[in-house]
Amino acid sequence: MADERIDVVVIGAGQAGIATSEHLRRQGIPHVVLERGRIAERWRSQRWDSLVTNGPVWHDRFPNLEFSGLGPDEFATKEAVADYFVEYADQIDAPVREGIEVTSVRRDGPGFRVETADGAIQAQQVVVATGPFQLPAVPPIVPADTAVTQLHSSDYRNPDQLPEGAVLVVGAGSSGVQIADELLASGREVYLSVGPHDRPPRRYRERDFVWWLGVLGLWDLTTPPEGAEHVTIAVSGADGGRTIDFRELAASGMTLVGRSESYADGVVRFAPDLADNIAGGDANYLGLLDAADAYVARHGLDLPEGPDARVFGPTPDCVKDPVLSLDLADAGVTSIIWATGFRSDYSWLQVDALDADGRPAHRRGVSTEPGVYFVGLPWLSRRGSTFIWGVWHDAGYVADHIATQRGYAAYRP
Repeated sequence: MADERIDVVVIGAGQAGIATSEHLRRQGIPHVVLERGRIAERWRSQRWDSLVTNGPVWHDRFPNLEFSGLGPDEFATKEAVADYFVEYADQIDAPVREGIEVTSVRRDGPGFRVETADGAIQAQQVVVATGPFQLPAVPPIVPADTAVTQLHSSDYRNPDQLPEGAVLVVGAGSSGVQIADELLASGREVYLSVGPHDRPPRRYRERDFVWWLGVLGLWDLTTPPEGAEHVTIAVSGADGGRTIDFRELAASGMTLVGRSESYADGVVRFAPDLADNIAGGDANYLGLLDAADAYVARHGLDLPEGPDARVFGPTPDCVKDPVLSLDLADAGVTSIIWATGFRSDYSWLQVDALDADGRPAHRRGVSTEPGVYFVGLPWLSRRGSTFIWGVWHDAGYVADHIATQRGYAAYRP
């Protein structure tokens, strides 16, 4: 049977794939979107039950569809987000094929051969929209055969999933903090391993932090500050949205520890960096407040002051006298949750679009392999590139580039 032929193959039907489909459709470019699961599959099957978005729905959405049934300052559940992308795909009549896994992409003459379990497709261009959250990244600290339950945050669903006992949560970004807080509320004893992080205010002077990052131009930064390429962000939309304050978590009964470093003979050892990590997060928090206050003064805005936002509670005992080692059995720890992010796997992408470390080599999504594009990566064009609204703009740039190249290819003197 002859291979199917289509102008553009988009791989992945999450936010990046759906956004790319809309912009390709506007350009009149024939394409297909291949998704190995369902539309927005990771939102449905690789998130914990109580997850909500980290940004309010007025901000974290595509321009042409609002979240139904939610006020502008509310935070969508994971199911609402998945349903939103399904609704959007229906609205734009996106040519999504679900249950089709791409096994390889290779150069084939002037185009590409996209191999799938359903057969091969010949395409002139390929857009990789699989996103950054592909494979769980678990540091090799505690051996897999250790007598504790170990889960990556993508496999955690709710407290009832875990055996009775205390829990060590490693990673204090959005996922780690929300999961640790949920476990604490369920009656578990919780240890939270806190590394370096940014800690923005949820709201300040009656504006959400996403608004402040917008008006201050911080969403449009094109490169991360030096050393901040992979900084953890501690922010939450849970319970209507609130600022993450590690002092408050400790006051509620959570034990904070430093960055997890090693394991031997049943004992996890932590770096003596907890106080420095808390102080670094505080400095980031206060820096945004200072920038917001300066913006208000410069523009003469009538936004109420928030003096309480600069008042911190007392330093917890676990920060003043940190735990540097934890005997898991003595502490009753029966579970470890690794909220330690993800890594990418492009072994199936067998073209010259990756650098020596196997990472996408591109400029604003246009790769070093002519005809191959990326959408949905962190800092693809700016700080906001991984957010729903940010990926929409990046997809537009990529679609424009594809349209331009099609024009060149179609030229006949």
